[in-house]
Amino acid sequence: MSTTRTTGTTGTTAHRQRFPASPSASLTERRKAETRMEIARAAATLFVRQGLKATRAEDIAAAAGIAPRTFYRYFASKEEAVAPLYAAGAECWTQAVRAAPAHLTVPEALRHAVEHTLAPGSGVSASTWEWARTLIRMAHTGPALRKVWAEVCQETEEQLARVLAGRRTGAEAPGGPRAGAVDGSDNDAGFGARAGAARGAGAVADAGSATAAEAEPVPVTPRLRFAAAVAGAAVRVAVESWAHTTAPHTGATGPAALALRNLETLTGFDWEEEPDTA
Repeated sequence: MSTTRTTGTTGTTAHRQRFPASPSASLTERRKAETRMEIARAAATLFVRQGLKATRAEDIAAAAGIAPRTFYRYFASKEEAVAPLYAAGAECWTQAVRAAPAHLTVPEALRHAVEHTLAPGSGVSASTWEWARTLIRMAHTGPALRKVWAEVCQETEEQLARVLAGRRTGAEAPGGPRAGAVDGSDNDAGFGARAGAARGAGAVADAGSATAAEAEPVPVTPRLRFAAAVAGAAVRVAVESWAHTTAPHTGATGPAALALRNLETLTGFDWEEEPDTA
């Protein structure tokens, strides 16, 4: 049986729902997001244990305790099933940028986010980092999974651009619990799930203004999109570079150190919006 289904609505829906449901989402939407994450964890576990090629969508469905037809209601292919894990880990970082103290400049907020999500002591265990390494490496083993990773990275840049816009205008009030905090439990294949739990810290921080922010989206200018792409690449390349080594997640060659070093090279970059010369 084929492991990929290309019905138009399924793929489109899966694309729209990569990131976890927001705090303002309905109970049904939150339950769907939880189901997607359960499927993603099952897929990641099987991919790591028996390899991507040897794993069928039907195997993932069985491991998640659902019917194959239910699997295809959530994902268009077996590769796309791990998208929520990639997305939740990325959202953890972008929400940490959002939750950074309001008085911080953009580069300071970016460094603050790295220190609270990637640095040792941020609550992510060593075994979880090893799962992250494996999943990121896996993203470069074939075109289908590479496409999923690339799409998640692009969506993350768009989300970061909105976060930067919100910080500039004050439409999204930063604050609240430390965005990088997770429970510290040691659960294999839990990289995205536990990072996804952490994303709530930044989102809940401005729950009072969430409805207004959603009703009146902050404009994202081309300059902000460029800034988000630059910042996103600095962190993404750091994590990818670390994942393709055998280095521990701590120390000078860990993802946090590499990300901070990449951000440091951007000293002098004009993060502020260029004035309108029209």
